[in-house]
Amino acid sequence: MLKRAAPLAGIGAGIAIPIALLAALELAVGMGAVNRALVPAPSAVWTELVAIISRGKLWAPLGDTLSLMFTAYICASVLAVIVGVIMGRSRAAYNLLEPLVEVIRPLAKPALLPPLILFLGIGNEMKLVIVGLAVFFPVLINTIQGVRGVDPVLVDMARTFGYGPGRIATRIVLPAALPFIFTGLRISLGLGLILVVVAEMLAGTGGIGYLIVDMQRSFRVTSMYAWLFILAALGFALNFAFEWLERRLLFWSRQQEKGG
Repeated sequence: MLKRAAPLAGIGAGIAIPIALLAALELAVGMGAVNRALVPAPSAVWTELVAIISRGKLWAPLGDTLSLMFTAYICASVLAVIVGVIMGRSRAAYNLLEPLVEVIRPLAKPALLPPLILFLGIGNEMKLVIVGLAVFFPVLINTIQGVRGVDPVLVDMARTFGYGPGRIATRIVLPAALPFIFTGLRISLGLGLILVVVAEMLAGTGGIGYLIVDMQRSFRVTSMYAWLFILAALGFALNFAFEWLERRLLFWSRQQEKGG
């Protein structure tokens, strides 16, 4: 019973702290200690949030943001896994591509927005590329590490049974590297959401990022905070869904860790 109570107590404290902070902010705004023109009361933000949802204004920008993000996320992740497996298995491929990877990877991806806007404009192509770049490298690096960490005995055994390079990669190497790959995918999910919002803010052509900037420019502060709350809730929901999916798909990995 004590082991079950401890996680519940931690969850309760995690919920209580934000509620206490919001209550303190509500009180401070009500007492005039905080300028409500710059920081509205949480109750006012909640009222605006309910209005946005009830009027159906949420779904179009949310769909724009998610469709762009997941298109870039899926394409970049698949490419990163393929390249990562090749680089992890082939020393020649690693030596060929590693200098290019190490030149581009450390660059802050928002710094690439000006040249991308110059070459691609401010349309969806620019957004897809910048999000794809943000997603690609964490997945690539984790895939390489996962592939290199595969037990050589498994690979040798597969060769003994007549497996070729392709079957070894898909049947042995890739499944064994999945825990590392999923770590990269989880990191990239947050980065993808950040970059798509930044791109929408700069491009000014739709999505949640555009709306946040548009509300700020028109001094609709309460609406701006409501959309910020929506963005925070979206990030939390995506992370929660990814963790749930990871637990379902990689249950065998957790069982091996417990057994080890």
